[in-house]
Amino acid sequence: MSRTAVAAATMTLALWSLAGAVQAQTPAPAAVQTRAPADAATRASYDRADALTRSVFWSQEQQINPMDPVAGVKTAQALRELGQFDQAAETAQGVLTVQPANIEAMLEVGRAHIARGQAFYGIAALEQARASAPRDWRPLSLLGVAYQQVRRADDAKTAWNEALRLSPDNPDVLTNAAIARMGQGDAPSAEILLRRAAAQPTATLKVRQNLALSLGLQGKTAEAEQILRRDLPPEVADANLRWLAERTAAARGAPITAAVESGTARTWSSVQGG
Repeated sequence: MSRTAVAAATMTLALWSLAGAVQAQTPAPAAVQTRAPADAATRASYDRADALTRSVFWSQEQQINPMDPVAGVKTAQALRELGQFDQAAETAQGVLTVQPANIEAMLEVGRAHIARGQAFYGIAALEQARASAPRDWRPLSLLGVAYQQVRRADDAKTAWNEALRLSPDNPDVLTNAAIARMGQGDAPSAEILLRRAAAQPTATLKVRQNLALSLGLQGKTAEAEQILRRDLPPEVADANLRWLAERTAAARGAPITAAVESGTARTWSSVQGG
């Protein structure tokens, strides 16, 4: 072999060795890290957290698996509780895009639009939920609220009556119907429904607060105060009582003298303890 050929072969071997050394020193590409969805126990623990914490957790779960039947609905629910009604409605509607038969998402679409004062846009989803789950009282209860908000009072009454047929004396349904009657200025009729609701073992604080409202609007302030002070801290009960005093004074045409925080009128929901 000539000197030139030997030199070329030696150079080739050197290059191969150098390439091997470089390859050995170059780390292999890292495996893509995919986080698995949280287990049942972790999810249950987050369900007991505040709305902000839940919104972050469930949105992450939804990103991991957009087809998760729970994560998107839970995200929308948390956003609604945070007062982000538009985003809650969009999130719930997004769930229906990938899961058209998700009844919980249909209900959450309705709740979000009701909460933002645009119930009309949630009625279709609620009616779909009613058709998909004819034995479920929840779509009917929410439809009653939505119909009432868009001034379809007869349809609202029919929906609530059907809900009560499926779930007799259900405090949520009774409360929704009672609030509608208070909105129409019929506090005595609302009181009857709210007393039925408050007597149920599953009645919530909000039910009793609305009963106190119906009593206060009729001038039954002593009983209303008893309910408020039993359920709420003193300062919150005082705020509710001031609000009731203002409303009853205004209804009677008397000057409003009760103090109002920050000098602004406040709604009943803003002073309730729940």
